[in-house]
Amino acid sequence: MMILIAGPYASGTNGDPALMQRNLERLEEAAWPLFEAGHVPMIGEWVALPVLRSAGADGPTDPLAEQVMYPTAERLLQRCDAVLRLPGDSRGADQDVAIARSRDLPVYYSLDEVPGVIAASELAS
Repeated sequence: MMILIAGPYASGTNGDPALMQRNLERLEEAAWPLFEAGHVPMIGEWVALPVLRSAGADGPTDPLAEQVMYPTAERLLQRCDAVLRLPGDSRGADQDVAIARSRDLPVYYSLDEVPGVIAASELAS
């Protein structure tokens, strides 16, 4: 499955690029377990941020971001098979979940729920 990893990116950062980068790294931590299980991980920012740069925007706080960030995730969800919703307040991630549900896509709230992903507790034993 192609699985959109959704969670906080800009939320709670007050536009601080270092905090947004830290949030992106948290999202990316889920990429390897998904890939290892045979899935294709996808994060909206992996697509949206280069689109913003190519449009001449200064980054995710640029006014153009509103026309790119959420619409990118919505377009990706036309191609994704599921959503992995990671913890934390995020209007965008909540919107991703709502879109996924409206399209009858599975929404997982933990890596352990994703088919084929080995639970962290199983790895420890």
